[in-house]
Amino acid sequence: MIRLVILVALSSLVSQLAVAQSPVKRIKSGPVITGYGDFFAVDNLDKQVDTSLVYKVIFDIPSSPENKEQVNPGINTIARFLNMHADAGVPLKNLQVAAIVHGSAIKDIVNNEAYRQRFASDNPNYPLIQQLHEAGVEFYICGQTAVNRNILDHEIATPVQVALSAMTVLIELQANNYQLIKF
Repeated sequence: MIRLVILVALSSLVSQLAVAQSPVKRIKSGPVITGYGDFFAVDNLDKQVDTSLVYKVIFDIPSSPENKEQVNPGINTIARFLNMHADAGVPLKNLQVAAIVHGSAIKDIVNNEAYRQRFASDNPNYPLIQQLHEAGVEFYICGQTAVNRNILDHEIATPVQVALSAMTVLIELQANNYQLIKF
């Protein structure tokens, strides 16, 4: 019995030491997109962020969560990208961001009316898409996917532009020095 008590006490002490030595995770939000795109503060960077660089990126978003009331993590990643880089001192004008949406993610960029007809609730991505658009993000929808999935032009959220295909957008933007980010 004494061994058990000692083992439990040691186990508790080890757990407390591990927690005490763990870095404190500080979650930050904003400064560009509010309510989305939270990120972790990272102290003591060995590789500093180049705040003079123009970050030209294209996010490839092909999938969507099964939960129809959940924000698409790929779209939220764009907000995180903007927030953490702006927080690190990169001017917003140096963050040139585009997104190509295709596959199952196409449902996430329809307007609220179309979303309600399909899923009986507002599109949880719509407010985020609006904020991202106001911050300069360009959204493209794959025309091939739209036709295949019967998404009509009037159902597409206002800032989203229809492209011939996701492949076309990816090729064209990368030819214009955009870097592909795919998760």
